[in-house]
Amino acid sequence: MRQGFGRVKARRQPRTTSFDFTCRRHILSLRRCAEGTMPVLYRPARAQDLERADALVVASINDLTGRHGFGPMAVPRPPSFQLFSLNDDAGGLWVAEETGDIVGFAWSWVSGDLWFLAQLFVSPGRQGSGIGNELLKRTLDHARLSGAASKALITFTFNTVSQGLYLRHGMFPRFPIYIVSAAGEEVSSRPRGPQLDYRPLEETHLPDLARIDIEALGVSRLKHHRYLIGDSATRGFGLYAAQDCVGYAYISETGHIGPLAVTRPDHLDAAFRTALRLAVEGGSPQVSAFVPGVAEPALTTAMEHGMRITFPMVLMSTRAFGNWSQYLPRNPGFM
Repeated sequence: MRQGFGRVKARRQPRTTSFDFTCRRHILSLRRCAEGTMPVLYRPARAQDLERADALVVASINDLTGRHGFGPMAVPRPPSFQLFSLNDDAGGLWVAEETGDIVGFAWSWVSGDLWFLAQLFVSPGRQGSGIGNELLKRTLDHARLSGAASKALITFTFNTVSQGLYLRHGMFPRFPIYIVSAAGEEVSSRPRGPQLDYRPLEETHLPDLARIDIEALGVSRLKHHRYLIGDSATRGFGLYAAQDCVGYAYISETGHIGPLAVTRPDHLDAAFRTALRLAVEGGSPQVSAFVPGVAEPALTTAMEHGMRITFPMVLMSTRAFGNWSQYLPRNPGFM
C-alpha cells in the first residue's frame, strides 16, 4: 500500500475546561482594565449603594466648584432622602459600576405629573466618557413610565457641559436660583418687619400643605411633607394670616430655610421674614436660603438682612410650571 492512502490518525486536541475559560476571562479583564476599556455596568441602585454614591456626588461637586474658583462646598451627609426615594419609587435611582466601583449616580423622583432630576453625577476621572448620558437615558425612562407632564432639575449655572446635555433632551433654563447666607447675629440685628403667625406642623396639616403646594407649584407633594415632618433634624411650621393657613416653612438644624411656600405672592415677604426669625431663634450661627431670581420680595429681604449670594444655580425644565414667586426650594435635590 502506497504511503498517504492509509487512515491518518488525527492529533488529539487538549480538552478545554471551565478553569481555562475562567482564566481567559480574567486575563481579558486585566487587559481591559489596563487599557481603561472595562465595560460599565448600569443597574438599579440598592440601599447599600447610597453611601458610596453620596461620596461620589460630594467628590464630583467639589471637583467642579474647585475648578470654577468656589472651593469645596459639599460635605457627606446621611443619604436619608435618597433612601426615602428608593423605598417610594426605586425606578428613579441608577448607578454606573466599573470593576466594583460606583463611577456614576442618577436619582430622580416623581410627584404628581412632575418628574425631577435630583442628582446626576459622574466620577471626575470618568467624565466625558458617555456615562452621564447613559444614566440620563435611564432616568428619562422613569419619567416616561410615570407619565410626567413636566421634567425639571436644578444645576450649576457655570456647568455648561451638563446644561448642554439637558438642552439636548428638551430642558431649558428658566431663571436663576441663588443660595444666600449670613451669620445669625447679622440677621437678628436687622429690623423684623411684617410677619405671619405660625404653628408647628403635624400630620393633621397635610390637607393644607397639599392645597398650598398646588397653588404654588401646581402639584401636591404630600409624601415629601410626610418625610420632612418625620425628620428629626428639621422643624416645620404652618404660616397663618388671621385664622387662614397661607403658607409653610421648614428650617433645618443648620439654619437653612426651605422649602417655603405661600398661597399668594403678596404673602412671600412676611413668610420669609417669619422664617428668618425662626431660624435665628433656633440658635444656628448661620442662616441660609435658596431663593429664585423671580422671588423679588424674598431677595430684597435677604439683602436687607445682610445676606450675601454665595452660589448661583439655574432651574431647567421642559416647560414653565408653578409660580416661583410663591416658592423657595430646599436644595437642588429636594426642590
